Amino acid sequence: MDWYPLLNSLRIAAVSTAAVYLLGIWLADVVARAPRVVKGALDVVLTLPLVLPPTVVGYLLLVLLGPRRPIGAWVMATFGTKLTMTWYSAIFATVVVSFPLMYRTARGAFESFDQSLADAGRTLGKSDAWVFWRVKMPACRQGIIAGSVLAFARALGEYGATSMVAGYTPGSTATISTTVYQLWRTGEDGLAFQWVLVNLAISAVVLLAMNMLEARSRPARSRGAAA
Repeated sequence: MDWYPLLNSLRIAAVSTAAVYLLGIWLADVVARAPRVVKGALDVVLTLPLVLPPTVVGYLLLVLLGPRRPIGAWVMATFGTKLTMTWYSAIFATVVVSFPLMYRTARGAFESFDQSLADAGRTLGKSDAWVFWRVKMPACRQGIIAGSVLAFARALGEYGATSMVAGYTPGSTATISTTVYQLWRTGEDGLAFQWVLVNLAISAVVLLAMNMLEARSRPARSRGAAA
């Protein structure tokens, strides 16, 4: 059994999760503090990939990143590398489809944050950056971690947009999802089922982690309510 699809899927999911973690936290904080009208408009734009079919997301990425498209052609001419049909092309797809999960979860955590804690920090002469990283982020850590886990799981299981942008090349762009489809298409059901079991095991671990996070957050909320 060639384990490249698993290793490739894990590195793609890890890189995309790191990207959406930083981007999602930043935009969630911006939107949470924005006026209502601006918040509504930004929320629609940032959440749109969550409801779009993955193949539509893949098509739009090809329109932007294809070797004959403006961005893709510029990168090819400047750096001599293409942005599609490579292993890292899948990162673009997984970032887009997993970002809304991180963003929505982080935004919900930030909106429920008690602003009086931030105001108390500012009265002590602390900077906004210090208040954000030392007060706000620890208070919202459960939601942030949950969003990161969901984003990782979504990136790991992505197929539609990934198959369009990165394709399927054994030992190069193959992921777990594209491998399952290709093995099924060629009648290799036994190998396809093995990869399905691998995916099921990873999904079970992700769900277990989510349940553990929720179980840990309940006592904390109970102590806060009692106080």
